[in-house]
Amino acid sequence: MTKVVGVSFKENGKIYYFDLNKVELNDEEDVIVETEKGLEYAKVILKNVDIDFESNDKELSKVVRIATSKDKSTYNKNKKDAEKAILKATELSEKLGLKMTFVDSSFNFERSQLMLYFISDNRVDFRELARELAAIYKTRIELRQIGIRDKAKEVSGLGPCGRKLCCSSFLNNLDSVSISMAKNQNLALNPAKINGSCGRLLCCLTYEDELYEENRKGMPEVGDTVETKFGEGTVIFIDIPNRKYIVNIPDHGNETICLKCKENGKSNK
Repeated sequence: MTKVVGVSFKENGKIYYFDLNKVELNDEEDVIVETEKGLEYAKVILKNVDIDFESNDKELSKVVRIATSKDKSTYNKNKKDAEKAILKATELSEKLGLKMTFVDSSFNFERSQLMLYFISDNRVDFRELARELAAIYKTRIELRQIGIRDKAKEVSGLGPCGRKLCCSSFLNNLDSVSISMAKNQNLALNPAKINGSCGRLLCCLTYEDELYEENRKGMPEVGDTVETKFGEGTVIFIDIPNRKYIVNIPDHGNETICLKCKENGKSNK
């Protein structure tokens, strides 16, 4: 077993695990960690977690130390300077005629790299922009094009449910969402109903998809012809969560069939 800590490099960001390296953590402490980009200041999300790694797993990077007040001051300064870098990058990109919208930026802790994230409808040749930024900030510049869902995560807002967007409040990973999930949940394929603020499919379609997929087993589709004790009829409605469906039977009317009731040994009535 390896003692690790789960950290994030930004608010509501993805959680990464690091070897605690015998560093003793107390409450409300952040850390300085080793990464491929150099040292980084990280917010502690999960403390003192035991994880069993196989021998062929990639070796975890290590926690260097508990962050000091000086480290926090450096982190806050880097954060403010990175925000200013967005304004400078926007100014330079407009001068160069590049259609880019910058949505986030960050210096690593040692300021040996400046990351700038942008969205654009097309591929962008930003080599000249990178050279001009490097001349200004005297550090390595990395520009990364991201998707519209990532922008929504950064900008935030309210979803159709009236609550803060999931991606900007608690979702650490933006999982793949497919139209088959909406179909599986028997939702009307109306973009105004199933698309989020980003214009892409709602992330929450993934939350119950597994349950719907399980409950759909053995259920007919609307329009199917099925046999009942009252005769043959046509399925006119299905209730997937409760595993019920309504059948219209000629000369009899509508009859509700409850698969869950049958499975539990109960009557349909």
